[in-house]
Amino acid sequence: MIDFLRGPVVHLENEYVVMDVHGVGYRVFCPNPYAIAKAEGETMVYIHHHVREDAIQLFGFPTRDEQKLFRKLIEVSGIGPRVALGILSGGSPEGVITAIYQENITFLTKLPGIGKKTAQRMILDLKDKLDGIGDSMMATGLFAATTTAPAASGGDVWSEVREALKALGYTDTELDRVWQTLKHEVFPEDTVDAVMKRALKMLYTG
Repeated sequence: MIDFLRGPVVHLENEYVVMDVHGVGYRVFCPNPYAIAKAEGETMVYIHHHVREDAIQLFGFPTRDEQKLFRKLIEVSGIGPRVALGILSGGSPEGVITAIYQENITFLTKLPGIGKKTAQRMILDLKDKLDGIGDSMMATGLFAATTTAPAASGGDVWSEVREALKALGYTDTELDRVWQTLKHEVFPEDTVDAVMKRALKMLYTG
């Protein structure tokens, strides 16, 4: 089984990247392909190697926490790899884990593909099985906003996204340019993670 891949991203689509690893192109489905493709030169992606009778697929994540959480999610009845990928695209691992611990069904049902019954199964099946996943980031409090109600305005959401993007190395000029377009598309019900993904896409495509 493949545990991780290291190499440059040579192709990008909305749902996946293609990585060149020693001359072999691997198609890797990701929660946020634009974040992975941003890295210059080689990047390392942690892999879940999914084998079915009719397909072999690779799902990739920038951290071990996301890889571990993905594997826990697909153990829940009704959650397949595609739904699990959608969950991680709609919320950080720390936000999802905290919502499960807090039995926050309101947050969980806002994730793609998750209804009330599935959210209840997630809580029942995973609440006692997530020890150690995301602990370091949860301790910092960086992801607390993902488990609470949406911010009062699009500008409030953007302020959190902006700080996170600055930590990734983007300049004030780049972020001001993106906000001029993005501010017309951000609403109070949007989560920080959803806006982050939109902003990263704009920053990557220019």
